[in-house]
Amino acid sequence: MPLLVYALVYLVPAFTFVGLYAGGVWTWVIPAVIFGLVPVLELLFPGARVNVGGVTEAARRADPRFDALLVGVVPVQVALVLTLAGRANALVGWELAGAFASVGICCGALGINVAHELGHRADRGHQRLAKVLLLTSLYQHFFIEHNRGHHAHVATPNDPASARRGEALYPFWARSVVGGWLSAWRIEAERLARGGHGAWSFANEMVVFGLVQVAFVAALALIAGPRGALAVVAAATVGVLLLETVNYVEHYGLSRERLPDGRWERVRPAHSWTSDHLVSRVLLFELTRHADHHAHPGRPYAVLRHFDDAPSLPTGYAGMVLLALCPPLFRLLMDRQLARESTRLSQRTSPMAAPSPSPA
Repeated sequence: MPLLVYALVYLVPAFTFVGLYAGGVWTWVIPAVIFGLVPVLELLFPGARVNVGGVTEAARRADPRFDALLVGVVPVQVALVLTLAGRANALVGWELAGAFASVGICCGALGINVAHELGHRADRGHQRLAKVLLLTSLYQHFFIEHNRGHHAHVATPNDPASARRGEALYPFWARSVVGGWLSAWRIEAERLARGGHGAWSFANEMVVFGLVQVAFVAALALIAGPRGALAVVAAATVGVLLLETVNYVEHYGLSRERLPDGRWERVRPAHSWTSDHLVSRVLLFELTRHADHHAHPGRPYAVLRHFDDAPSLPTGYAGMVLLALCPPLFRLLMDRQLARESTRLSQRTSPMAAPSPSPA
């Protein structure tokens, strides 16, 4: 997609700011659009399976404006969270609920999601920005667990963020949130132990993250009052649960095979659900092409590809999140989709390491 299409993402925080200052029904515009209008649009316009390649891919990789769109999210997201804290005392109950729901959607779709993209970059500058974004959702351990835990163990029983077939969303939330935090702590403790150091020190990023997040909330409480701090915590909770619901959808029921030597097979596109639905692709910086991301974690968002060798979701992410909130309906639909996709993929004979054809 063209660069300017991705820039439409900024309409989400723009309308969130409007809601924070205008109050009233405006605080509910973003939840209504994201979980009301977007699922309908994606049913009507499913999108195309076109991939970029050759000269176009090389040009996108070299164009700094694609990264600039990500970096620009950082001050916007920080400003959103601080504005929510400052405006919390001026909003009544139902307005405040809409405000932290709107900012929470931004925490998940912009804060954590863009942090996810920046956290995969090799340079420390982008990684530091990822940690700043994760601070706005009070979820900084994601930087450790996602890169060094989830990507290594995805689609295996060792990954708390990979949903098993038949598992409902709500127990998955608990398993993924708690398991992800424990995994991040274990990863850091093992890293320090290899250097002969104990886990309880400032060399442990988990310790630093914990202190920074507590200090952030305490500072908000001092400056904006308890109501402002609680509004930010509520928005962060919405963002985290939105992330974990997306995690639930992205790998539901998929698993890697164990090799005779005890190792797991390498990660392939078949181990993540993919979606080409246009609106979610734009709003989430191509996160929906998740199969390519896991098979090739170093690929920037603007050149992620569709794979015919990956199972396809029946609709976009917004619709899938709504379905996941109703476990019986989700399992009914997705278990059937899983069976269909398993049959389809078993009939394919082409290798999965290469990009699939890109039909229009």
